[in-house]
Amino acid sequence: MKIVLLGYMASGKSTVGKILAKRLNLVFFDLDAYIETREELSVSEIFKNKGEIYFRLKETEHLQNLLNSDADFVLSVGGGTPCYANNIQLISTKSQSFYLNTSINTLYSRLKNERKKRPLIASLNLENLKEFIAKHLFERNPYYNQAKYSIQTDNKEIDIIVEEILDNLI
Repeated sequence: MKIVLLGYMASGKSTVGKILAKRLNLVFFDLDAYIETREELSVSEIFKNKGEIYFRLKETEHLQNLLNSDADFVLSVGGGTPCYANNIQLISTKSQSFYLNTSINTLYSRLKNERKKRPLIASLNLENLKEFIAKHLFERNPYYNQAKYSIQTDNKEIDIIVEEILDNLI
């Protein structure tokens, strides 16, 4: 079984994914970390040195390799992954997909102190961050909402989110 977690940055995909994988006795992959290992560069370095188009091409290539493999795993994808190169169709046909649906206010509270670690928002000031998140979510929601399941994550403990995912898998 292949399980893909998608949603906006800071929605909890990697945190939930690690616990979910452990509960299911599956391997966990974070697509960004997978790309960094294969490319021998951080995502920030790839964006800076080779550009977003190069990153998106590599992202799709590595996503296809993982989803077309015979392995079973839990995969957390980047916030933009479903929005490019028909990736959402690949995710939908090759996996059980879950959208970790998180509100703008929750995302803002998580991201406001993490900006420097995230290439997409590193240059934004706090005044523009919430508007940026809102605009991005509006653009990306049509892709996110194509996931097979949507899990509301606001004000929930990680274990509750994991249980909700497990309940949908049975």
